[in-house]
Amino acid sequence: MAHDWVHRLQPVLEAALGQKMALPERKLNSIEAFLVRYPKVKRVMIDGTERPIQRPKNPEKQKLNYSLKKKRHNRKHLAAVDEKKRVLVLTQAREGKIHDKRAHDEDDIARSIPEEIPIEVDSGFLGLQKQDDNIHLPHRKPKGGELDETQKEENRLLSSSRVVGENAFAGVKRYDAVSQIYRNRILDFDDRLMLTAAGLWNWYLMAA
Repeated sequence: MAHDWVHRLQPVLEAALGQKMALPERKLNSIEAFLVRYPKVKRVMIDGTERPIQRPKNPEKQKLNYSLKKKRHNRKHLAAVDEKKRVLVLTQAREGKIHDKRAHDEDDIARSIPEEIPIEVDSGFLGLQKQDDNIHLPHRKPKGGELDETQKEENRLLSSSRVVGENAFAGVKRYDAVSQIYRNRILDFDDRLMLTAAGLWNWYLMAA
């Protein structure tokens, strides 16, 4: 009965958040589309976020959704967050095993962001800086060497700046429907729940 209630409410809530322009975009196909939707954004953080799921019965799905990093079965989204903790873009839910960089290569969030807007990412997106000039990555320790003090300080500043994205994910996951283990078997309903939770978080920021 509880699941039936959630299934009925979610589409209504998603539609209402869409009317309030609180839902994040699923994909932006051009810089022009980004500027129309988000004309005042000054900084963007791109990162992956995962939500635990019940262990699939199908062995192949078990492999695809098992995250070695988290040591559990997950589904994953990539998200772009601005300096105000607003979720701008939320990609479709993917298998938990997929690497952040590979997921980004397929969804290509960065390409729709103007080059004058810095994009901050972690080392999981290594290689992205070769595709776009506005990518800010932490310095990697050279093999057999150490970072110098300037590089260490730049890494600290970047890490401090990227906390905004982590705070946004924490805000989205205040909603139990996207933080607890997902056990529902309705196809892609977990994706709709995450979209709605991100919209609720954005609406909260808009009202604050």
